[in-house]
Amino acid sequence: MSEELETEPAVASAVFGEHLEVGRAFTAALARHGEELGLIGPLELPRLWTRHIVNSGLVASLLRPGSVADVGSGAGLPGLVLAIIRPDVQFTLIEPMERRVDWLERQVRELDLGNVLVERARAEDSAFKRQFDQVTARAVSALRTLIPVTAPLLKPGGELVLMKGAGVDGEIGAAQKVFRKYLVSDPEVLVLGEDLGTEPTRVFRATVDAR
Repeated sequence: MSEELETEPAVASAVFGEHLEVGRAFTAALARHGEELGLIGPLELPRLWTRHIVNSGLVASLLRPGSVADVGSGAGLPGLVLAIIRPDVQFTLIEPMERRVDWLERQVRELDLGNVLVERARAEDSAFKRQFDQVTARAVSALRTLIPVTAPLLKPGGELVLMKGAGVDGEIGAAQKVFRKYLVSDPEVLVLGEDLGTEPTRVFRATVDAR
């Protein structure tokens, strides 16, 4: 390994709860294989827990029982992390790249996650249109390009729960025309994790109305 894996932070216990051992198993697997498979960069191990695992897990509190699509799942961030924490939610991980799909399917088997389906597809080509209660994505693209590929996956009245960076307010401003086209309403930015003393996670949340 190019770097040492970050020591598990205390906040991981609060984020994963009774599912912490499974979270540890996934983190260890990602640390072992992530760089060679092109899932994470060579400098990510010293911040893997904080920047990626906990960061993804904080979104679990925003999910409701039902069905969630995770678009561009890649390494399983946030999809696999959320599936570990929320076994009451059914997840479909949508990922176009074969080697990443192989990784996701392997982790589903090894972690015994009965609430996960992996679909090899681009989101815009997914067979699961208008079937989900919520859609998640992390670091995929700007809102004006992300919404056209995520909104069609939602049931009428479904919810976008998209992890974003510090520039999300600017993205919202640039996406107003897209919001109108896809009937996106009640947009808001939530900042998670500050109460736990960890690196904040920003989430864009909005409803996609019936169409």
